[in-house]
Amino acid sequence: MVVQEETKLIGSVAKESGIPIKTIRYYEELGLLKTMGRTEGGFRLFSADVFARLNFIKRAQKLGLSLLEIREFLEIHDQGDLPCDRVQESLRNKLIEVDRQIQELQILRRELGRLLAGEAILPQNSAATICPIIEQV
Repeated sequence: MVVQEETKLIGSVAKESGIPIKTIRYYEELGLLKTMGRTEGGFRLFSADVFARLNFIKRAQKLGLSLLEIREFLEIHDQGDLPCDRVQESLRNKLIEVDRQIQELQILRRELGRLLAGEAILPQNSAATICPIIEQV
């Protein structure tokens, strides 16, 4: 007895996942998703595991990982291994980047606060001056 795997049309995948068809096509183009083939009408067919992959992709993106990184993780998974070592490395790098961005934002916040507190001395109005508050160094 041959058991046929349940397949889903791309429209059903989009509806059930909340991800637009255009995005699903893009993910397939990037190699993040694989189709099971196409219908006679040319519609993409996906296996039921597409939802687990889409959830993984969405969660990884929310953590700030790139689609290239995500593709690498999925390729490792597709070869039968867990990509957890690579995921941890990428998350560590992301944490370093977030810390750097926080430092930059703190510097920006101090500068904005200084400008709004009136610490900037307003020069004489001239034709070349647009707004002395911003033009102060």
